[in-house]
Amino acid sequence: MKQIHPEMLKAIRSYYPPGTRMALVRMDDPYTRLKPGDQGGVSFVDDTGTVFVDWDSGSHLGVVFGEDGIIKIDE
Repeated sequence: MKQIHPEMLKAIRSYYPPGTRMALVRMDDPYTRLKPGDQGGVSFVDDTGTVFVDWDSGSHLGVVFGEDGIIKIDE
């Protein structure tokens, strides 16, 4: 399991609380059907800083901290 500094984890969880609406910027996963611009709501942030999103497409794939990219969106 990759390590993340406790203060960084606290900041990520504070910035991405459950229910926050997100849009995918990039994801380096050759097996996903998600594409930039796809939207969803944050489910939770795990202990490695991965932000799990309930994507509107039905996927529940996590966004890996430091690898993939998401942005908050306003509704």
